[in-house]
Amino acid sequence: MDEYRSRISGPLLDRIDLHVEVPALAYDELVTAPLGEGTAPVRARVESARAAQRERLKGAAIYCNAQMGAREVREHCRHDEGGARLLEGAMRALGLSARGYARVLKVARTIADLAGEPKIGITHIAESIQYREQPRHLS
Repeated sequence: MDEYRSRISGPLLDRIDLHVEVPALAYDELVTAPLGEGTAPVRARVESARAAQRERLKGAAIYCNAQMGAREVREHCRHDEGGARLLEGAMRALGLSARGYARVLKVARTIADLAGEPKIGITHIAESIQYREQPRHLS
């Protein structure tokens, strides 16, 4: 995996919002795994989150969190002091750029939307940070 990562530049990696490693399952894990959530409830949650985004961004030339620029991120991705401390630590530990910082906040805003919560909480920020590319020495 590190072989692939070493071929991709940092600025390009910075533009990828979600990094999720999915390990292979053994046969017995595959056949005994419980069924996950059905499609209908997931679809309903996504539609609700998208509706919240359209409403929040009404009047702007954009319609979803991913399209937010710096101004919209400042306006719609506010967080409390605990979130600020967590983000500060993540910036130092992960070497986040300004772009990476904004992307963490946009993903956190989306996570909160999917949870049906109007404010970004520290748990949303923590989950968003987990999706960022980890430095090679930590992975």
